[in-house]
Amino acid sequence: MDILLIAGLWLDGSAWDDVALELAARGHRPVPITLPGQGDGDISATLDDQLAAVLAAVADSPGKPLVVGHSAASSLAWLAADARPDKVAKVALVGGYPAAHGSAYADFFEIQDGVMPFPGWAAFEGPDAADLDQPTRERLAAGAHPVPEGVARGVVRLTDDRRFDIPLVLVCPEFTPAQAQEWIAAGVSPELARATRIGYADIDSGHWPMTTRPRELARVIAEAAENTGS
Repeated sequence: MDILLIAGLWLDGSAWDDVALELAARGHRPVPITLPGQGDGDISATLDDQLAAVLAAVADSPGKPLVVGHSAASSLAWLAADARPDKVAKVALVGGYPAAHGSAYADFFEIQDGVMPFPGWAAFEGPDAADLDQPTRERLAAGAHPVPEGVARGVVRLTDDRRFDIPLVLVCPEFTPAQAQEWIAAGVSPELARATRIGYADIDSGHWPMTTRPRELARVIAEAAENTGS
């Protein structure tokens, strides 16, 4: 099965290298996506440009792919499901949930000279980064790509209610499935609250399991791909 892998803010497709190797060994075809503006130096890229790159990968798949979004890119995975509900087999969200219709994609940190640079590890102290040692932190920070303002402040537009019936798994790294269910019940994610076929998978990691737990994350993603009907 084709598995489209979309990394979150500041990351390019290489963030999935270790996960992709494991998925390929399990018989799947992983497709890591380097998003416009996150690895190609194009600071003029917009959220629409990034969505177009994801939809092109969906269109290139000979069947119905599993679309995986990490962190903020959970919104991109969900946007793809909204735009192509008949073409997406399932969505997996890793450590994130979709932004609501009409809200900004990822306007979380200060914009400087047209981009949102990586803010440093102080912004992620606690469960997010607890499993990252200092060399790994330095490597990730050195490879971080500033996110174009047109991406971070792009407005999420969702139009097709058929997205709510697409099978969905929420992969829980730095939080538990029980916590996620509590947040959804409390209204944190109006989109997930309306999903009719949602499941949960737990990973004991921080916010970047593709770096710290790639084999386990690959296993969870592979199991989601192999059980697309549930």
